[in-house]
Amino acid sequence: MKEPDLSVNLCGIRFKNPVILASGTCGYGHELLEFLDLNNIGGVVLKGLSLKPKKGNPRPRIHETPCGLLNSIGLENVGIEAFIKEKLPIIEGLKTNIIANILGEDIDEYKEIAQILEKDAPKVCAIEVNISCPNVKAGGISFGADPQMASKVTEAVKKVTSKPIIVKLSPNVTDITQIAKAVEKSGADAISLINTVLAMAIDIYKRKPVLSRVFGGLSGPAIKPIALRLVWQTVRAVNIPVIGIGGISSGKDAIEFLLAGASAIQIGTATLVDPYISQNVIDEIKSYMKQMGFNKISEISLIDLSN
Repeated sequence: MKEPDLSVNLCGIRFKNPVILASGTCGYGHELLEFLDLNNIGGVVLKGLSLKPKKGNPRPRIHETPCGLLNSIGLENVGIEAFIKEKLPIIEGLKTNIIANILGEDIDEYKEIAQILEKDAPKVCAIEVNISCPNVKAGGISFGADPQMASKVTEAVKKVTSKPIIVKLSPNVTDITQIAKAVEKSGADAISLINTVLAMAIDIYKRKPVLSRVFGGLSGPAIKPIALRLVWQTVRAVNIPVIGIGGISSGKDAIEFLLAGASAIQIGTATLVDPYISQNVIDEIKSYMKQMGFNKISEISLIDLSN
């Protein structure tokens, strides 16, 4: 039997396999170079970028939980200008797809970052738009919590760049399919989900919350069943590709998302535990395809599990 073809096409871009490193857990890419050959990975979503540098939240801002990780980093990053000058040159020669993740406190910030990437970052092949950020002009309400606001930021970014737009959705909403439909209608080329689940932990001896900001985002294996359900629902609500994220730490986990209809997957927290995990997942997907007689990734997700 010939070797299975793991490549996928997302938004007109060829990925050598469906495994992508998730934003926030692989830094700006270069941090993993001594551990992992990024040229073997389908793509890398870089740490979220804001217009100006952000210091992030005060410590403590990370806490391990059973089967998961709580974080309240506060979107700390060097800002778009320092990224273009200092970080991007280190990784732009890699033979993998580089995806920028952007964030803003209002729509104008999203637009300006996208415009800078369009002009000064030709090696960035796509933009992942994080709409879990607080919209300052709307009183701190997350862009991703309301279909109308999600639609507006998607449309604004789409107008100022030729790069494909991937909108990253939050699970902290009543009906994720309404948000997904709104961003699709406004021009999103793909959707990635889920972002972290709002959660907290309490120190029983200090008798106060563990994290300095009380709440944080829960990621890791604990959220995988939630993510899988939301991917399943979203795939059946929209006609654009969906990238599955949430608790993936093995080839089996990744295959579940592909079976649910995801076109690709992202690995986040597991990279912090084992920086080699993405290569292991790729190898396990390939072994599964050989075992099942699949020649292409699309043959997995075409299976109808609705009956």
